[in-house]
Amino acid sequence: MTTQKTPVSSYLSYSLAAAHRKLHIDLNRELKKLGVQVETWRVLQSLQSAEGHTMSELAEIVLMNPPTLTKLVDRMVADGLVQRQLAHEDQRRVQLALTDLGAKLSEEIMHHVNAQNDQIIETIGEEKALLLREALESLST
Repeated sequence: MTTQKTPVSSYLSYSLAAAHRKLHIDLNRELKKLGVQVETWRVLQSLQSAEGHTMSELAEIVLMNPPTLTKLVDRMVADGLVQRQLAHEDQRRVQLALTDLGAKLSEEIMHHVNAQNDQIIETIGEEKALLLREALESLST
């Protein structure tokens, strides 16, 4: 990525997109060693920390459009990482849940994700990291 200043680089939205792109590429490179992509990690992590989500809930959480998420989940089901199951409270709804294999892979992935998170904090400092998180959360709500 170039560090040359351009008219578009003066916009905050551009800086956010450029930072996201770099972090996404870096993390994807690491996760590729495990045979997964960043979006797979988002799904696994979201299911690890909850009882189960419907596809529409999960699409919102993992920042994917539903058709793309459906294709990813189909691959994850075929790979034995997640399973579809009927919701306990409403048998008409289908929820996703981690399999043991998915939970194990999620744990392996967390080493890479935590390392990247630690690197970000080391680069900008804890105080700026907290401010950045708060600022980004206020933009995304």
